[in-house]
Amino acid sequence: MNAFVRIVSVAALAAATFPALAATSVKATVNGMVCAFCAQGIEKRLSKMPASQAVFVDLKGKVVVVEAKPGQNLDQKAIAAEIADAGYDVAKMETIAQSVAEFKAGAKAKK
Repeated sequence: MNAFVRIVSVAALAAATFPALAATSVKATVNGMVCAFCAQGIEKRLSKMPASQAVFVDLKGKVVVVEAKPGQNLDQKAIAAEIADAGYDVAKMETIAQSVAEFKAGAKAKK
């Protein structure tokens, strides 16, 4: 078996064993968001960042989730700066292994 066939076989095995790697997202707890206009402003700013693929703002939960584009890394400091520049306080930031869609589904299920 040549090297190319072995590499393809290993890749196929990995794909079968690990169906999908979880998306990497940054979750920020944000104080000061009170209306849909607040959410829209934050979403618009964060969506313009080069590494962001999707953004979700949960006003009730005071949470903002930014999902990275495949192969990209999100800069937590830059995200916090954008939120602060928009006039809101970032209380906490963490990396999560969920896509925006997965986070939304989980938030919806809790309601």
